[in-house]
Amino acid sequence: IRSYREAGLLAVARLKAQATDIGTQDDAKRRDMMIKCAMTSMNSKLVSSESEFFANLVVDAVSVLDPQTLDLKMIGMKKVQGGGLRDSFLVDGVAFKKTFSYAGFEMQPRSFEAPKVLLLNIELELKAEKENAEIRLDDPSKYQSIVDAEWEIIYQKLRNCADSGAKIVLSRLAIGDLGTQFFADRDIFCAGRVAEEDLQRVSQATGAQVQTTVNDLDPKFLGTCAQFEERQVGSERYNLFTGCPKARTATFVLRGGSEQFLDEADRSLHDAIMIVRRALKNTSVVAGGGAIDMELSKHLREHARTIPGRGQVFVNAYARALEVIPRQLCDNAGFDATDVLSRLRNKHAQPEDKGKHFGVDIATGGMIDTMGSYVWEPAMVKANAITAATEAACLVLSVDETVTNPRSEAAEAAPGINAGMGGRAGMMGGR
Repeated sequence: IRSYREAGLLAVARLKAQATDIGTQDDAKRRDMMIKCAMTSMNSKLVSSESEFFANLVVDAVSVLDPQTLDLKMIGMKKVQGGGLRDSFLVDGVAFKKTFSYAGFEMQPRSFEAPKVLLLNIELELKAEKENAEIRLDDPSKYQSIVDAEWEIIYQKLRNCADSGAKIVLSRLAIGDLGTQFFADRDIFCAGRVAEEDLQRVSQATGAQVQTTVNDLDPKFLGTCAQFEERQVGSERYNLFTGCPKARTATFVLRGGSEQFLDEADRSLHDAIMIVRRALKNTSVVAGGGAIDMELSKHLREHARTIPGRGQVFVNAYARALEVIPRQLCDNAGFDATDVLSRLRNKHAQPEDKGKHFGVDIATGGMIDTMGSYVWEPAMVKANAITAATEAACLVLSVDETVTNPRSEAAEAAPGINAGMGGRAGMMGGR
């Protein structure tokens, strides 16, 4: 156990010494590195033919986010069938599909400059009561006053929204034909039944707070953006909010021929986004493709030769275990692991660490400079994995004896005994 812990500490120390900090590069070079990282992640995907195009979009989207949080929820992904991959685009803000609209929406304006945005979580339409409510009248002539009061309530809600100064009204619940026509007459854009996810992103991006009542609306609860427009995308119409001041967000609008292809493109972009995001959060990286594992294995083998006792055997075993990762990469790619590992050992044994960045090339079955090919791994993740694996191995080795419960063993053996007795009984009955 002591030898394993020592080997683990040596491996982590060597790992930190081999790490490269990409955060010290200038902005242009760092952006170029991020683009190549994203392209590497998409080389094996269906969108590999347009990897450079999408890599630029991915880096632009992640760069828009707040560098302190890099909140993944602030990146939206919308899919529109039709067109080609090159027709996809990135919106520097929030975009969502136009919701169901009632008659009168054609008269609403389609674009605004610096509009006020009001977000609601109430219905703006006349509906029957959900409960079994009833009103008893002793004079039939009072019935009309009840109907007028109901209309007055909905009109008062609409007037409150218009008087707030908002030019865009979005609601998670329905906005009926009466509200749509009312807002259209006053040059106000409205949309009901907006998805919860989209409404929250608009709220965070514009600074608007979702309201559950329209009484006493305070202007500080309204949000704003630099520009709003409704744009035709394929056969769909999309609402676009750009220039949002409160939060930095972006939205992908993907185009493709089929739903399955769009789903695969979505997954590919998600992988690329996570890789670029990780590279920005943890700028210290090491060579991937099994290169760092082979380098650590070589370092431990060299150290083992300086150990006079039995610890040499355990450190060598630890070093051999690190070669499992490049071996598994070769097996997954269908190459001869023994041949590739032999060449990697020879390459890493070169003087002056000339081959320290060489790992498995799954495209040709040979070796490649993975650092120069932008196949990287975060140094922090690798160090945590080595430490956790070492602790798990030491925990297993520290177990001297195990205690078994005789009753549990008897319970497990009982079904087999009963089955055997039943078989004999059946044979005797047959006789």
